[in-house]
Amino acid sequence: MLKVGIIPVTPFQQNCSLVWCDQTMKGAAVDPGGDLDRIRGAIEQVGITLEKVLLTHGHLDHASAAGELATSAGVPIEGPHREDEFLIHTLRQQGQAYGFPLYEAFEPTRWLVGGDTVTVGDEVLEVRHCPGHTPGHIVFFHAPTKLAIVGDVLFKGSIGRTDFPRGDHATLVRSITGELWPLGADVTFIPGHGPVSTFGDERRSNPFVGDRALTAGA
Repeated sequence: MLKVGIIPVTPFQQNCSLVWCDQTMKGAAVDPGGDLDRIRGAIEQVGITLEKVLLTHGHLDHASAAGELATSAGVPIEGPHREDEFLIHTLRQQGQAYGFPLYEAFEPTRWLVGGDTVTVGDEVLEVRHCPGHTPGHIVFFHAPTKLAIVGDVLFKGSIGRTDFPRGDHATLVRSITGELWPLGADVTFIPGHGPVSTFGDERRSNPFVGDRALTAGA
């Protein structure tokens, strides 16, 4: 079974997720944007053997510390989609712009595309390409537990911003309705910021991509 813990990091309180296989106790850090002492402390407390770093997209609060964590632990970085390469290459400049600790750019070990899978111990996560917030944004989905880690695509009561470079509102809405909703109303998702929710709750009440909102805007 896949287990998960959430560690809010950086001044933006970004939800870094620790996911691990409870049979092997091998795990991954998803979107380690900063505060590595907190992340490492959580890994040690749970007793996980870190085997990889996973990234949903290339914004600084999600990706900044990935290179340092991966290098220090001797593990690969998987994700995001290559379309976010321009963001990862400018992580230091992003940090300067927002007053974040400065981390160096890195090259992911493996770029991911929709339809790929990644493993965490004995567990398998599906990859969905969900552009709109960024062009290379991906989502990780664990079918057996109906859990999705969606980064900044979708939030409880909101959706990701699209006013960043290469963001696009219409594309983001298509990603949500075309890639996420078909996974099922009973899927619980961990957003990049804020509380968890379910796809069903968001379809009922989200003012941006809920069924009622989309019907009214049609």
